[in-house]
Amino acid sequence: MNRFSQKKKSSRLLRRVLTAAAVCGCAVFLLLRATSAVRQTADDSQLESLRNAIVRSAVHCYAMEGAYPESLDYIREYYGIDWDETRYIVDYEITGANLMPDVTVFPIHRKEAS
Repeated sequence: MNRFSQKKKSSRLLRRVLTAAAVCGCAVFLLLRATSAVRQTADDSQLESLRNAIVRSAVHCYAMEGAYPESLDYIREYYGIDWDETRYIVDYEITGANLMPDVTVFPIHRKEAS
């Protein structure tokens, strides 16, 4: 028996194991990237949904009462719009009773624990 044949078999096995580990590592990396992209898309969608809900409530108030709401508190109290203040900052700027307010929603970026 050739004394070197055993070493060739073990080196082939090692190469196969390393290749499989590399492929699995790449798959995990790609999965994490895809998950991150989906999370970002969902966050953007929630941001836009909140802004649209506030604008719709303001327009509804104008249609029913003849003036846009004076504050976000009014929208919260009478139109039931609420949001997580630890995740979003809402800027509601009034330019006049008969002019559509400027509504901007900002995400609050928090450091995630590692």
